[in-house]
Amino acid sequence: MAIIVNLDVMMARRKMSLGELAERIGITQANLSILKTGKAKAIRFSTLNAICSILECQPADILEFRADEEQEA
Repeated sequence: MAIIVNLDVMMARRKMSLGELAERIGITQANLSILKTGKAKAIRFSTLNAICSILECQPADILEFRADEEQEA
């Protein structure tokens, strides 16, 4: 599975720090960091909704699918 998390890109575009976004969403910086680095196994829709609302973006701006080379063969 190759889901790429582009949260850092959107945060940079909005000039928002990890701490500020975490505070505005209401989750810990540690949990947001796990999501940002792509190490999360899942994301709640409520969290995705809050991120998109605060960053004024669409889910596709944050999450991207890239097929694995093995899947293409």
